Amino acid sequence: MSDREEAKLLLYYRTREQIQAYRKVPLEQKLAWLQMQMEFYHDCMPEHAKKFRDKFNKGGNDRV
Repeated sequence: MSDREEAKLLLYYRTREQIQAYRKVPLEQKLAWLQMQMEFYHDCMPEHAKKFRDKFNKGGNDRV
């Protein structure tokens, strides 16, 4: 399989140039993007998934 064919199989693909450009973005901006993504993900997460995540983070072994 060629590199181009493998790239089509990836869900998320970036070129070397895009990666190099991203490396130049200040850390504060990257963290702000991450925060926005996590807030969006949390807002869209179903309630049962939030309960499971919270219980997992607290170390609970009980069923949710």
